[in-house]
Amino acid sequence: MLNVGFYGFGYIGRLIAKIALERSFNIIGVVDIDPSIVGRDIGEVLGLSDKLGVVVSSRVDSLKGSDVVFHATGSYLDKVYDQIVSILGIRADVLSTCETLAYPYYRYPILARRLDELAIKNNVSILGTGINPGFLLDTLVIILSAPFNSIVRVEASRSLDAAKRREPFRRKIGLGLDIDTARRKMESGELTGHVGYAESVLLIADALSINLAKIIEAQEPIVADSDIESSGVKIQRGYVKGVRGYGVGYANNREVIRVEFKAYVGADEYEDILIEGSSYSIRWRSTGTPGDMGTAAVLVNLAERIGDYGPGLLTMTDLIPFKSIIK
Repeated sequence: MLNVGFYGFGYIGRLIAKIALERSFNIIGVVDIDPSIVGRDIGEVLGLSDKLGVVVSSRVDSLKGSDVVFHATGSYLDKVYDQIVSILGIRADVLSTCETLAYPYYRYPILARRLDELAIKNNVSILGTGINPGFLLDTLVIILSAPFNSIVRVEASRSLDAAKRREPFRRKIGLGLDIDTARRKMESGELTGHVGYAESVLLIADALSINLAKIIEAQEPIVADSDIESSGVKIQRGYVKGVRGYGVGYANNREVIRVEFKAYVGADEYEDILIEGSSYSIRWRSTGTPGDMGTAAVLVNLAERIGDYGPGLLTMTDLIPFKSIIK
């Protein structure tokens, strides 16, 4: 039986916990700073009929004895670095939803090096992953590249209906705001939109053995050109209905990797991946993937295997047994 702990018990942390219980994982402890749940039994917090005998704590030592700790608190490594270090101190593997931890060498090379050293010292593994970044626009692309000897260009895009997503997601993309307010809040970082364009590009580049000369990423609010409604969410004409953005990697002044993301009220839901090879191309398209459940499932599915990959700071490319190349 796998002993697991949780650092961060918001919506995603609780979703991971429910799946972990379905897998018969043993929950050792839960850490959170929310005063409304600290001291409460996690069964009660999860809305279960029975208490589980584990209470939410504000102390990381309550996680001692965990084989793996699921970490789900923030998107930026510099903000959650100390949290992860504290987990390493109890010698547990870490699976984190932190988007910039998916490929931390880009934005935080020094912190990445320190985490790698600490993980090796404590004989544990650290991995940042999820549905996006972590799978749909990067790992899945790499997997689909397996039947290619050499690749010319890859493009991956994801579209989702923001009205079907949880309220915190709607807030972080500025849903319902006027355009000036949304742009100002995005520029200041108060609204994050999607985090991880460059990380997805770099995961692909790493797996395809290419040193990118330049990476560009950008995103902007999308304004409704008419009154719209989807899944009970209404947006008036002239107000923000969602967000769109992209990340692009260049080699020798040529675009070789492009990832795109859009989330707005009423959007069609799909993922679309195009891989152009030297002699043939393939295209893969889905009908859309539930992001929250997908993120939780990715982490739980990796929990029993993360220790097999050796100590240190890992990325999803370290878990994939094959590599193609970009020419």
